[in-house]
Amino acid sequence: MLQPAVALRVVKTVHTVVWAVFAGAIVAIPVLAWLERWRAATALIALVLVECLVLVVNRMRCPLTGVAARYTDDRRDNFDIYLPLWLAKHNKLIFGSLFAAGLLFTLVRWWT
Repeated sequence: MLQPAVALRVVKTVHTVVWAVFAGAIVAIPVLAWLERWRAATALIALVLVECLVLVVNRMRCPLTGVAARYTDDRRDNFDIYLPLWLAKHNKLIFGSLFAAGLLFTLVRWWT
């Protein structure tokens, strides 16, 4: 069994890597649309929508947040991920807005 501090570092590392994949996907969607790489853009849109579904099912919390909570009493917005506090606090707003804008850009580019 891992020590709580070690287990928390593992969860935070995994959570940060998963976050980076989704953040990268969100940023890549409009770039792929600009390049008319429709299959790749669609695949990333689907990936992000699956993550959105996971968040909705888990009451707008990443399942890894609950895992991290087992190993610390800290409940700051970034207790479960290696992000600056301001980014962790506004993560859904920032990347939700970027995703919506990228999705809209992709749809407009595809239709024109």
